[in-house]
Amino acid sequence: MTRPDFENTAIAFRLKTDSELERAYFLFKMIANEPLVRIGTAVTNFAVKAHLPVEGLIRATVFDHFCGGVNEQDCLPKIDQMFEHGVCSILDYSVEGKEIENQFDTAMQKILHVLDFVKEKEAIPFAVFKPTAFGRFKLYEKVGAGLNLTEEETAEWQRIVNRFDLACKKAHDLDVALLIDAEESWMQDAADNLAEQMMRKYNTERAVIFNTAQMYRWDRMDYLKSLVETAKNENFKVGIKVVRGAYMEKENNRAEEKGYKSPICTSKKETDDNFDTAVKFMVNHLDVFSIFSGTHNEISTYRLLGLMHYNGISKSDPRIWFGQLYGMSDHISFNLAEAGYRVAKYLPYGPVRDVMPYLIRRAEENTSVAGQTTRELSLLKKEKERRKI
Repeated sequence: MTRPDFENTAIAFRLKTDSELERAYFLFKMIANEPLVRIGTAVTNFAVKAHLPVEGLIRATVFDHFCGGVNEQDCLPKIDQMFEHGVCSILDYSVEGKEIENQFDTAMQKILHVLDFVKEKEAIPFAVFKPTAFGRFKLYEKVGAGLNLTEEETAEWQRIVNRFDLACKKAHDLDVALLIDAEESWMQDAADNLAEQMMRKYNTERAVIFNTAQMYRWDRMDYLKSLVETAKNENFKVGIKVVRGAYMEKENNRAEEKGYKSPICTSKKETDDNFDTAVKFMVNHLDVFSIFSGTHNEISTYRLLGLMHYNGISKSDPRIWFGQLYGMSDHISFNLAEAGYRVAKYLPYGPVRDVMPYLIRRAEENTSVAGQTTRELSLLKKEKERRKI
C-alpha cells in the first residue's frame, strides 16, 4: 500500500493563495499564544456584545479561515473549489446556545432546508445537527437520568422526538446521510437513545443516520459493542462518527465538583488507544457499521488506512469516510482525497455574530492541543518556503 504523504504541502495548500497562506500562518501564530487567545476572546466577546463595528475584521480573518460563509449560497464557491480536488463538504450551521421553543423549530427548519439544498449537490454528502439545536439541554439531562417529567415536560420532550423524526425521515427520503453530533456526557444518554431509535427506523438498508461516539469517554467501547448486538438482533445498520471529544475540561470539572468518577480517559494515550480500538472494532463489523472517522490525528488516520488495506476494503468504499474541520489539517484532507479516499470537511457557516461562540471554542481548543497548532505552523512555514523557490 502506498500511503498518502501528509508532508506534501503543495497538495495540502493548493487552494490557498499566498495571502491566504500568510493569514493562516498569522492566525495559528496567534492561537499558539495562550494569554493572547484569552485576551482576544475577552475583547471579541465585549466588542460583539457592545455591538462595536468589528464584524468586518472578524470576517476577513478568523471567520473566513474557519467558516464557509454566512449562508448556504455564500459557501458554494469554497464547496465547489474543494470538490474539484476530491474533498466534499458538510454544511454545519454553527449557531449555538439557543433555549427557546421557536428557536428549536427554526433550527429544525434550517436542517430540513439544508437537506433539500445538499440533495442537489454531490459535493455535500452529509448534513449535521446538534441534539441541543432541537431541544433544551436540561430536558435531555432529566430524560437521560430517568427522572419523572411533568406533563408540560412530557409534551416538550415529544416535540424534540418529533423534530428528530422529521429531520431523519427527510434525510432517509432524500438519501442524504445525517450526522448527529455528541455533547456533554450528562445529557448524552437521552440523545443516544433518540439516535438509536432513528437508526432502527431509518437505517434498515444502509446507514443514513449517524450518531457520534466521543472516544475520550472510557465507556464508549461498551456502547459500541451493545449497539452492534442490538443492530444484529433487530436488523438495522449503524452509522457512527467517531471522534476523540470536545468537552474534556468541562467533563472533568463537573465530575470533581459533584464527586463522581470522571467519564474521561485518564491520559491522552488512553484516549488515542480507545479511538483506534473503536475504529478497528467497527472495521471488523463493517457488515453493520458505517464509519465517519473525524480526526486530525495522522497516526490514527494511517491506522485506518492500514486496516482498509489489510481487509481488502476499497479506498472508495461508501461505508468509510474521513473528516476534518475546515481551516485545519488540510495536509490530511487533501492528500487523502488525492489518493482516492472519501473525505469531507466540516464547513461551519452562519451570521458572523452568531458564529462567534463556535469560533472562540475553536481557538481555545487549538490552544489546548499544542501539538496540533505546532504541526499546522510547521506545514504552513514549509509551504511558504517552497513557494519562494
